Amino acid sequence: MDLHAYLRALRQRWWVVLATVMVALGVAGFVTVRATPQYASSVTFFVTSSGQGMADAYQGNLFLQQRVKSYVDLLSSDRLAQTVAAEERVGLTADEVRSRVSARVEADTVLLSATVTDSDQTRALRLTEALAAQFMKLVHSIETPPGAKDPPIKIEVVGGPRVNAEPVSPRPVRNLALAGVFGLFVGVGLALLRGLTDTTFRDGEALQEATAAPLLGSIPYDGQARSSPLIVGDAAQTARAEAMRKLRTNLRFVDAQEPARVIAVTSAVQAEGKSTLACNLAITLAEAGWQVLLVDADLRHPRVAGYLGLGSGAGLTDVLIGEVAVEDVLQPWGDKSLLVLPAGSVPPNPSELLGSKAMADLLLSLRELTDIVIIDTPPLLAFTDGVVVSVQADGALLVARQGKTPSAQTAAAARALHSVSARVLGCVLNMSKENKIDVEQYRAYRRGAPAEKAPGTRGDQPSSAGPLRIPLNGAVAAAPADDTEELSRVPR
Repeated sequence: MDLHAYLRALRQRWWVVLATVMVALGVAGFVTVRATPQYASSVTFFVTSSGQGMADAYQGNLFLQQRVKSYVDLLSSDRLAQTVAAEERVGLTADEVRSRVSARVEADTVLLSATVTDSDQTRALRLTEALAAQFMKLVHSIETPPGAKDPPIKIEVVGGPRVNAEPVSPRPVRNLALAGVFGLFVGVGLALLRGLTDTTFRDGEALQEATAAPLLGSIPYDGQARSSPLIVGDAAQTARAEAMRKLRTNLRFVDAQEPARVIAVTSAVQAEGKSTLACNLAITLAEAGWQVLLVDADLRHPRVAGYLGLGSGAGLTDVLIGEVAVEDVLQPWGDKSLLVLPAGSVPPNPSELLGSKAMADLLLSLRELTDIVIIDTPPLLAFTDGVVVSVQADGALLVARQGKTPSAQTAAAARALHSVSARVLGCVLNMSKENKIDVEQYRAYRRGAPAEKAPGTRGDQPSSAGPLRIPLNGAVAAAPADDTEELSRVPR
């Protein structure tokens, strides 16, 4: 990954960084609140000798600097701890005394500092006073040569004992600052790691690169789509519906010299939203005044009839095996120029049926009935049905779902289409993350526009008319277009 890829990974997963920082701050805050305050009492000793003269003073100072280092260990020794614990006012055991004492030497000096930390401020001061008194006695006893009265080393208290009024632990500001920095680094690491291991599509640019096909649309995720999958009624005035209209326009101009009249809608794997997209694409095309035929060629798991609220009796399967004529099973939908050919019965051999001469002949006849034929097909990698239909169609529309479809699988699906010389019209990034700026601009423009009846408000209910009989040499009368967009008809 280059720097641009790292920054893009952080931008796409900023919530990981934010969540990690918040968790770190929460843990630090909880630990800080629950921690017992600790108070520190300190005392400073000055170590000197009785040497005389400049030479003696220099040598004595070097000797004392070496000697005072051993006093650090002496301050936390068992002998001194036992002596201090023996005093009644301390009220601690030798181990408890030793655990509370720390010592250090000021660099290149003969100053020795001892610090006592305790949860009781008063006890910390008493312990420091007892420690200072017993330490000087212990040094005097150890350093005095046999037969002498005074040791060659003298220790004096030059600072303290004193106890800090504020606790030295916990420190809320420091703890929260360190936790925030720690959470930031961990969050950035997790976001980058997720970016390195995430093989799904995060934007249309990556999808376009994987499929080597133009990006014709990006359909934003809509939480209401599960309960209202079709862009009719109130759903016709949403950002998702507007994105479908953009897809309709882009699909028309993707190749003006050779427009596609039979379009197969497919995906690499299941649960990409291709069936819903096929239905909505057919609806938007019909709203613009086109005569549209939606064919459910997913003979394994048909969904089109269920989405549109149509009967799922006889359909494509029955037409291909010659049991019924196509004009007997076509069903009009809503008040638009939209016809639907359901899947019909689930056959034992879908691939053979879809690749048969009967299917090729059916598509030729359907071209004469309508302006555009939209075909919903099974996923490409699971079955060969989608490839078979895409070869017979004028082109295929490859759908991928943001954050779910692995890029390797979509690339394999695109290669499967290219390997049989199927024409890939373009790709669509489905259930993508909404661009808040575009959504706000869309809503603001709609609020400022005059109220008008939304196109397709009756489209959520199928027509009460029965199956429509259409002569194969005739044409379907189109309902008046509700959409004001001007789209020229594809010549027959």
